[in-house]
Amino acid sequence: MSVWRYGDDINTDMLFPGKYTYTCSTAEEIKPHLLEDLDPTFAKNVQKDDLILAGKNFGCGSSREQPVVGLKAVGVKAVIAKSFARIFYRSAINQGLLLLEIPHAVDAYHEGDVVDVDIQKGVITVGSTTFSFPKIPPEILAIRDAGGLLNYTREKIQKRL
Repeated sequence: MSVWRYGDDINTDMLFPGKYTYTCSTAEEIKPHLLEDLDPTFAKNVQKDDLILAGKNFGCGSSREQPVVGLKAVGVKAVIAKSFARIFYRSAINQGLLLLEIPHAVDAYHEGDVVDVDIQKGVITVGSTTFSFPKIPPEILAIRDAGGLLNYTREKIQKRL
């Protein structure tokens, strides 16, 4: 697992360039262009269960879903930031991408630190320091576990039939 570290105000165009908005619609088309202008190494090297640490206002900008779809598709385990843009946060829930707002953990990170997230216990360990965060509501975890809101809703409907 790797940790990818970015600063403040990482907008949706930095996460997925707007020039591909109308030419890339599937996860497979989106993945090669993730963070292309911000970090050209990301799309080639990101691995399943990698973490992103970022500053404040992560995901600001447009309401396009491609950045979230892409991050989920490449297997990012969670984005841990000082704060998130509201629309990006809701889009992440809809797609089943875990976002954690833990400013002290972001500040504590130094290049090379091992970072571990335990969702069930509500703790994140950065190097040798452990931080707690509020437990994720079970509904949010259920949406994540289902692969997003659409799958979650389909499963609920199927159970009723």
